Amino acid sequence: MSGCLFCAIAAGESPALTVASTEGAVAFLDIRPVFKGHVLVAPRTHIATLGDLPAEDLTPYFGFVQRIAVAVEEALGAGGSFVAINNKVSQSVPHLHTHVVPRTKGDGLRGFFWPRTKYASDDEAASYADKIGSLVRPR
Repeated sequence: MSGCLFCAIAAGESPALTVASTEGAVAFLDIRPVFKGHVLVAPRTHIATLGDLPAEDLTPYFGFVQRIAVAVEEALGAGGSFVAINNKVSQSVPHLHTHVVPRTKGDGLRGFFWPRTKYASDDEAASYADKIGSLVRPR
């Protein structure tokens, strides 16, 4: 897509420090990393959000994300990794991408980056589960 930074990176038209690539995706270092070694994985074709990713691309895409997460941990001696996707809200580039962030115990990153809340009751929690569950589309 014209004007999309990640499309340009995937096409080799914009510079990036590429970590690895497949026919369908590219992995490159984030220019504003949470921690050094923070990698972004993006599909080569312009796909805005996770909901837009075709079902047939789920396994190859997330298989590649999995391989990147393992490599980040092994290469950096990390104790683990944080793997996340922002859909629309907080999505700095409107092109699907998965963050793979190396983690070590005591690195200062505490859980998620936002405050947590609680359900008022088990009934309220169940109503949210029901609302969401009723809209899960079959494959």
